[in-house]
Formats: sequence, C-alpha cells, structure tokens
Amino acid sequence: MPDYSCDALIIGSGQAGNPLAKALAEAGRTVILVEEAHLGGSCVNYGCVPTKTILASAERMHQVRTAGELGIRLGGVAEVDMPAVIARKDALLATSRQNLARSFKHEHENITVLHGHASFSGPHEVQVQETKERSRTVRAKQIFINTGTRPIVPEIPGLADSNYLTTTTLLDIQEVPEHLIILGGGYIGLEFGQMFRRFGSEVTIIETGAHLLEHEDDDVCECLQKALTDDGIELLFRADTRRVSRNAAGQLTITLDTPKGERRVHGTHLLVATGRQPNSDTLNLEATGVKVDEKGFIQVNSKLQTAVRHIYALGDVHGGPQFTHISYDDYRVVRDNLLHKGRRSAKQRPLPYAVFTDPQLGRIGLNEEQAKEKGIAYRVSKLPVRNVSRAQQTGEETGFWKVLVGADDRILGAAILGSEAGEIMTILQVAMAGRLRYQQLQDMVIAHPLWAEGLNVVWKELAE
Repeated sequence: MPDYSCDALIIGSGQAGNPLAKALAEAGRTVILVEEAHLGGSCVNYGCVPTKTILASAERMHQVRTAGELGIRLGGVAEVDMPAVIARKDALLATSRQNLARSFKHEHENITVLHGHASFSGPHEVQVQETKERSRTVRAKQIFINTGTRPIVPEIPGLADSNYLTTTTLLDIQEVPEHLIILGGGYIGLEFGQMFRRFGSEVTIIETGAHLLEHEDDDVCECLQKALTDDGIELLFRADTRRVSRNAAGQLTITLDTPKGERRVHGTHLLVATGRQPNSDTLNLEATGVKVDEKGFIQVNSKLQTAVRHIYALGDVHGGPQFTHISYDDYRVVRDNLLHKGRRSAKQRPLPYAVFTDPQLGRIGLNEEQAKEKGIAYRVSKLPVRNVSRAQQTGEETGFWKVLVGADDRILGAAILGSEAGEIMTILQVAMAGRLRYQQLQDMVIAHPLWAEGLNVVWKELAE
C-alpha cells in the first residue's frame, strides 16, 4: 500500500483551489494546500478585488468632476490622494488575506497549508521548497493544479531596462502618472486606461489590431472607442512597438511602426498589458506525463483531468477564458464529479462577463460574429440606452443594448453596453437558462423606473 501524505494535494490557493480544499476536507479527505505567495490567488491579490477597489475611487472622482452636469456646484478643487487610494486597497486586501488564513487555520482540521514552491518529482510526488534550507516531500493520491497565470512581457528592445509596470506592480503606484502609455487594448488595458485618465493622467493605448476588444462585434468596439476618446484617451491602432527607451530625465519614448510610418510616443510611465501566460513552466511537469499546449497551458478533458488521470488542472492554468467565475465553476465541476457522483462538464457552459469601463460592457452567449461563424440563424434588436427612462434621469445615456434571438424566439446572446450592463446581462442569462422566449420579458411587469425596464422594449425591432 503506497505511503501517501494526504488524499489530495492542491497546488495554488486560487478561486478553484480554496473552495475545493474545503469541500474535500468536509468530505473527510486529508488535504495539503501549497501556496507560494498570498492565499487567495489572482482575484484576491492582484485581480478583481484590488483593481475594482481602485476603480471605485476613479469613478467617484469622475462623479465629482462632472457633478455640475446635474446642477451640483462644488467649492474648491478636487484632488487625488494616490497614497490614500492605494492604502484603502491595501486595507481591503489585508482583511481578505487574514480572513482566508483564519478560515483554513480554525475551520478545517483536515487541511494543512504549506507555504513554498511546489514542483513534481513523480506522478504522485511533489517537492515543496518552504525556505532556502528546508523542503519536504509530499505524496498524494490525487493532485490538483491551480497555479494561475502571470503577465506576459513581450521581447521588445529596451523594454527590460525601461522600468515598465505590469498590471500587478501598477496596483502599488504612489503617484498619478503624468502620461501613462499602455501596450495592449484588451479588457485589462482599457479598465486601467480609463481609471488613470479619471485620476488625471494623460493616457495613450497602443493596440496591434485594427480595433479594441478583438472578440466583440464592431458596433460594440466603435461605441466603446468613442467613449474612451471622448474621455481624452488617445487610441493608436495597427501599431507595433519596435523599441522602448528612457532618457536620463526619466522620459519614455515608445517607437512604433504604424500604417503611416514610424511614430514616437513620449510618456512618463509604461504599462505592459499584452496578455498572461500560465504558471506551468516551473512545476516540472515532465516528471508526470501531464501535457501542455504550445503556450504552456495544461491540457484537460471535460472533467478537468490531465493526461494523467489523478492529476487535475483548474482555473486559468488550463487556458480558455480567464475569469474568476469560470475558475470557481471549475471547482464545482471537480467537486460534483468526485464527491457527488455527478457528470458535470467544463465544456459548453455559459460564459458571462463584464468589462468595467464606462460605459460598462456585459456579455452573454453569442454575438453576431459568432452566430455567423456557427451558421446559426438569428434576428437582432438594438435599443439605444438614451431611450431607457432611467438613463434620461441619471444622465448616463452612452451605449446600447443588443440582443440576438433564434428562430424559436429564445435568446441566443446579448451585448449590453451602458450603466449597470453586467446586472442587465445577468437577467438575460437567467432568462436563457430558463429557456424563456423573448416575449415573456417583453410582456413582464417590471418596476418603473429601473434600468431593467428596458427589457420590456429592447425587442421592438424584432416585430418590425
């Protein structure tokens, strides 16, 4: 009989690893949880929690600056105290980390938490380097990898010596950049760009593609791009970064290749937001037989098992959409299949998400491009946000709601661009889960004057 240290070894305490550890422990299994950095993974430490906390300060600053549009006169000049903004974020992080540590220490006697770097020495065996001098060997019946991702740093001449920022290091900045240059026009780059523009920075976003948000329909991209440029953000498209330099005075110069020739952009701070890569390369997966793709993402089946059936991969490390709620659903897939004799699958599940720009973007199901690619017949209806009563009252009139409906009158997908877009999108997701026909929302009694009241009228173009 093998001498196992535990029933389950979980490497990484992210949004899948933490709840899985607790579920397995409550089912009577012995669990060892290994974490190299802070408990909580990316969402708690350098993802959703800190970024949306800082974003809330930027939104409040914008409301103060634009209060005059609603007839509010404020005396004096509003200023951003960046150290105080970061301190507020740090206080929330400290509380979250303390609560996590306390829950593992006092609530689950079957869980042992080890702090250190884990690497495989065999299919069932992992070495945990706790300090430079001390390591221990852990043998486990089952192993769950939840190590997440880290920022990609492209190989651009001069970048390494430019004192650039990543989406992690920017969260600790103590001053408002005079001019922030952002490489990458994805969701993260846009959120940070608008955030710091509202703090008072000049902002330039450099994108290699023809528009922002490559996975969205053109009308969504165009509307959001206009909103960002109206905020004063400079957007550069089809721009390849050729070189980065910083002079003795601290000024950055980004040299670009553009359709109109060479261009140089000058700034004070540079944020690299060009994507993320999996933290699989330091695990010594070669000792296990676990397979990865060309980018290093761990390959899994619909139950999140790797090529080695007792080793699972959960969260961003196995690729696909990198969202906290998808990582948490990975936990539910593994939990139900292991503990509840279920047949839950990680394939073909809903993919709701929100982008926290202003206007906010909420997305669920198919967009028009995806429906066309799949050959699915659809009808579309759009509602300008300005036509919703709540928008007229609040002055938040930018954006539109777009819904796709199939031949059976059921909802195929939606793109909601406007205030409270994520909340409206979630209502549509519930309707899709319940297989409601659009007429049921069209005729539903919805309290006036909520944003959701737009669900009575967004379908108007379908009947024309």
